[in-house]
Amino acid sequence: MRMLHTMLRVTDLEASLSFYREVLGMRLLRRADFPEGRFTLAFVGYGDESSNTVLELTHNWDTKAYELGTAYGHIALGVPDVYAACNEIKARGGRVVREAGPMKGGTRVIAFVEDPDGYKIELVEDHA
Repeated sequence: MRMLHTMLRVTDLEASLSFYREVLGMRLLRRADFPEGRFTLAFVGYGDESSNTVLELTHNWDTKAYELGTAYGHIALGVPDVYAACNEIKARGGRVVREAGPMKGGTRVIAFVEDPDGYKIELVEDHA
């Protein structure tokens, strides 16, 4: 078994695609409209779905807002330099909600950014 994707419901698909593509540098892998179900699915990621876990962005045409809930945490992305990633994300118009720095009680450098719907994305310094 392997993890295929994580699904997020988004209120403005174009704004979300812009954020994930232009701010976080993901590629649009595929997109499909389902008129009978009144929704669109868009899959984004850093690599091909055959070997990478991706995000499924689901846009339900008739839903104007979602409650994120208290059980949801965040998506984590490994980056070689969290400080540089935050600067690049800000330059691309992204919103950093927790600046880069060591996590409380630890030494690993992290930061958090937020997508247009308020979903949190953690940046984790990954030297691998």
